Amino acid sequence: MTTCSSFAYASDDAHALFGRRWGTESKETPLVCLPGLTRSSTDFEALAEALAERGRQVVALDFRGRGGSAYAPYTTYNVAQEARDTVKGLASLGITNAHFLGTSRGGLVMMMLALTAPDLLGGCIFNDIGPVVETAGIARITGYVGAPPPPAWPDLVARLKAEQGALFPRLTAEEWERYARQIYADHDGVPKLAYDPAIAEAFKEFDPTKPLPAFWEGFDALADKPLLVIHGALSDVLSSATVEAMADRHRGTEVYTVDGQGHAPLLWDARSHKVIANFLARIEEAV
Repeated sequence: MTTCSSFAYASDDAHALFGRRWGTESKETPLVCLPGLTRSSTDFEALAEALAERGRQVVALDFRGRGGSAYAPYTTYNVAQEARDTVKGLASLGITNAHFLGTSRGGLVMMMLALTAPDLLGGCIFNDIGPVVETAGIARITGYVGAPPPPAWPDLVARLKAEQGALFPRLTAEEWERYARQIYADHDGVPKLAYDPAIAEAFKEFDPTKPLPAFWEGFDALADKPLLVIHGALSDVLSSATVEAMADRHRGTEVYTVDGQGHAPLLWDARSHKVIANFLARIEEAV
């Protein structure tokens, strides 16, 4: 198993933030992984280990209020601030250019970086996110953000399976357990939220009857970047129509559909690792 090390840095408003990295510096451009709304760097462990074994350094960040990063005023839990935090975190490591993989919220941050720090971005991988976000998916997410988990792991696993079984119908009992422990913290044997529940404040004005604003400006700012879109076949956040529009708008976009998974593909499997590794290798060979 590849060694993983952690690092800390300060945000521009003096909050202590956290990240992890796998592998060592090499001739290959590092991959920076940005997690979803309530998620953290733990989501990328399997992928990071696989890529690090192939010689690529992988860095993953915990956005403020998630994982190992400090809580902050809930008004700062926004994509613009998280983009600034990302720039600070990479600067603390001396990284001035990297490939990026953004899962869900992380992909929105990636598009914000395209507008505010374009030189930082090499190739970009969207994991089940795009400029148009489906309201059905956001309504589902709004329903659980901030809700405390049951006090016992078996009950939490059962709840996750009941709530998300339609999105991940092929997961085994052992994989549901793995999934639960990936996204929740363990405090003396009791599951706890691994993020600030105040993140839910950002959703109080969400109206599921109205479409969310599209972010084509951020996507179009990636016009000169190689793109890979990973799409969960069962996703309720990224539609097939949006994937087609992304590919049409950005010629050369590669699309990888993950069968049997919804939002967002877990990236645990060898096939996904190979698709991502091959994409990164191809774009570096083309330079």
